[in-house]
Amino acid sequence: MNTALTGATVYVSPNEKPIRNGVVVIEGSRIQAVGDPASVRVPEHATTIDCSGMVIVAGFWNSHVHFFERKWTNAGTIPADELGRQLHDMFGRFGFTSVFDLSSPWENTRQIRDRINSGEVSGPRIRSTGMAILPPSPWLPPDSLLDFMGVMKIPLTVVADAEETAALARARLDDGVDGIKLFMSTPSKSTMPLNAIEAAANEAHRAGKPLFAHPNTGADVLYALQGGVDVVAHTTPHSGPWDEAILREIQRRHAAITPTLAIWKYFARHDRISGQDRIAGTEAGQLRAWIDAGGTVLFGSDIGALEYDPADEYALMSAAGMTFPQILASLTTTPAERFGESQRLGRVAPGFEADLVVLKEDPALHPEALTRVQYTVQAGRLIHPFH
Repeated sequence: MNTALTGATVYVSPNEKPIRNGVVVIEGSRIQAVGDPASVRVPEHATTIDCSGMVIVAGFWNSHVHFFERKWTNAGTIPADELGRQLHDMFGRFGFTSVFDLSSPWENTRQIRDRINSGEVSGPRIRSTGMAILPPSPWLPPDSLLDFMGVMKIPLTVVADAEETAALARARLDDGVDGIKLFMSTPSKSTMPLNAIEAAANEAHRAGKPLFAHPNTGADVLYALQGGVDVVAHTTPHSGPWDEAILREIQRRHAAITPTLAIWKYFARHDRISGQDRIAGTEAGQLRAWIDAGGTVLFGSDIGALEYDPADEYALMSAAGMTFPQILASLTTTPAERFGESQRLGRVAPGFEADLVVLKEDPALHPEALTRVQYTVQAGRLIHPFH
């Protein structure tokens, strides 16, 4: 079966000149042809969708999500329609066709992924680290706070040293996770030892998987990079501007970051305006410093720990100086390359998977247009609007 999207401006990739009045032809789950009407023939019996005045981009990646809300508990037994609605509410309506879960119960998340992959429900391509690994003596929120936050009651995974870290990472990888995540430090002030970070990196990289780290301070960022972490999972605005040692390590490692700027804005919402401005300024400066030092940026909103609408994250990335091509790259080509999918995902090109977002307006003019999704297509199937 063929589908043709016609009349839109098509951004083949972030740094290529867009095709005006473009045509995208989908055959099955893949893109068959892309171009202008003079170069692309619409198959005779294709279903044609008029996208005049709209914009087509590759399907979005959210490289920092969580499936630890109560709504995902016992995912194998959630009725298909209900599970599909939850996935659409969280991802499909915002154009997310690929996500990386950075801490949730692995077996439960795998059940969600299996139900998507089987075609029973529509949802994003899911990668997961399973539960994050913590250093010794972590602080555990009381059950009453977890209940208020809407989070599952999940036993924490704690390691004492490098040997335990390596063994646990190896067991997780053998069980099928797509990466490993470490918490660099915890509210109890314990810190992941450098040799434990290195041990986790060795196991992850031996399996061809990425290592993620959640930092709380600039010192955590430095340790993470020195230990071989591939993706730093937050900025750290409460620790002030990053120093030269961190910037040198960013330049040396060419690591990636999910800035998660909006979550710090959310946490600061009860503070005085001057405090909110200070946090916003520091996190923006850290993101600019990361880019200037040669680090890459992956879009990540910490969705599941934060509200689902990514509009604030896009606006804050733009306010920090990221251009439209840079933001689009963080959503498409950069994660596809970072996670080994650059030959089939991240671009609107013949032979690639038909993961597409049709936007009502051009985000090159204003970043909030990235949230104004008319259609989301995954593997050739329309997943937004939800049916």
